[in-house]
Amino acid sequence: MIRSADIREWRNHEVVDPKGRKIGMLEAVYVDTATDEPAVATIRTGLPTRQRLVFVPLDEAVLGPGYVRVSHAKGEVRKAPSIGTDDVLPAEQEETIFRHYGLQYKRGIGGERKLARR
Repeated sequence: MIRSADIREWRNHEVVDPKGRKIGMLEAVYVDTATDEPAVATIRTGLPTRQRLVFVPLDEAVLGPGYVRVSHAKGEVRKAPSIGTDDVLPAEQEETIFRHYGLQYKRGIGGERKLARR
């Protein structure tokens, strides 16, 4: 796993799928609030006049020179939950991201959010 200290360096890197197909540009990284480890990234996709941010888990992500390779196929990522480029992820939408990728979602002990943007 990529170290959380490197997060600031990931921004504006190309994000590619396991086959090397470009998905978009990395916009932001969300960390797991319980561990402070990178959990999910937003990727800027779409046409220049109609862009959106889609979410992708960073499990098994690999950082290369100028790119981040994720473990999910381009088609799956493009169909993932998204927000507008100026929007903020609502707490109620966190679970839909995990469900889309078949991952377990569990809020914090006090019911707090699972994800925090870095």
